[in-house]
Amino acid sequence: MSDVFAVRRDRLRDRCSAAGNAAALVSRPANVRYLAGAAPPGAVLLLGPGEDTLLCPRTHAGENVEARLDDQLGLTVLSTVGDPVVAAAGVLIPSAATSLAVEEHHLTVAAHRAIGSVAPRLRLADLGCAVEQLRIVKDEGEIACLRIAAEIADQALGELLESILVGRTERHLALELERRLVDHGADGPAFPTTVATGPNSGRGGHHPSDRRVEEGDFLSVGLGADYRGYRCLIGRTFVIGTSPADWQIELYELVFSAQRAGREALVPSAGYRDVDRATRQPLEAAGHGERLAPRTGHGVGLEIDEDPQLAPAAMGKLDACVPVTVGPGVHLPGRGGVRIDDTLVVRPEADGGPELLTITTKELLAL
Repeated sequence: MSDVFAVRRDRLRDRCSAAGNAAALVSRPANVRYLAGAAPPGAVLLLGPGEDTLLCPRTHAGENVEARLDDQLGLTVLSTVGDPVVAAAGVLIPSAATSLAVEEHHLTVAAHRAIGSVAPRLRLADLGCAVEQLRIVKDEGEIACLRIAAEIADQALGELLESILVGRTERHLALELERRLVDHGADGPAFPTTVATGPNSGRGGHHPSDRRVEEGDFLSVGLGADYRGYRCLIGRTFVIGTSPADWQIELYELVFSAQRAGREALVPSAGYRDVDRATRQPLEAAGHGERLAPRTGHGVGLEIDEDPQLAPAAMGKLDACVPVTVGPGVHLPGRGGVRIDDTLVVRPEADGGPELLTITTKELLAL
């Protein structure tokens, strides 16, 4: 893995050099982990002009940080009161570096000022989202981690569906799902697990409540596993304890058709907005346009919500080896609704088309 991280840093270094910056300071945790292999709390990564160095507070260094770093990266553990950002600026003082690119979207104003006070002759430039852009296309090692994360989520969800659900609370079911994720090898949940029943079902971002599952309810579940830092998402909707009502079948088939259209649109060179449009169109045609979320999918990886964004105004086109979610949903106030989410990897048609990572059935089951 050492070469993988070194190549990533070299790609970022090339971007910095092209912009006239001899050094870069990466502070956003997911970006640090992407470039260094580890990201202890508070750590920052300094690239060039000398040795690339991870600067880490002593209180968060941990015993195994060095073991996870590649041998081409230096490690500096600071004193208890040391500020990694200030220390990084200090490293550049003896060097010939005249500019430093920083992640202005993450660095605090106080940290920005601290760099200026320590190294006043250092010109600060904005690195922007350069690392996030590098992270969009995943290598096969990253995709393998996502694949395992998806398998874990599928296992946890499958076991829950075999248990008795009527009478249990949304909160209880969410906690059980998260426990099962860990039991199957996840480092933890990829995000707070969502369980929504009855009139709550189909609502995006619903926080599990003490509402108990009742017969005839729609049950919507959204969960994901974090495996070695990589995060996936799966969302499914079921009916509890009885045959679904006609309105439930109709709504489910509509959302399923929209989700299928979005999945089929995932081809290299497809516009982000075009995938969103393909997913959204069946729901808008059925009169649900005003109830739809601002986007129908997004990228996943070291964070559960990454670029690209699949939204009406999103600019850009998909590449191969980009993992994304496709997850339309419709919620009818007072009645409930349906959400169906999958994590997929964009693949060319010659390789079989989009690779579906989350494989739990999307048939409308009565549990």
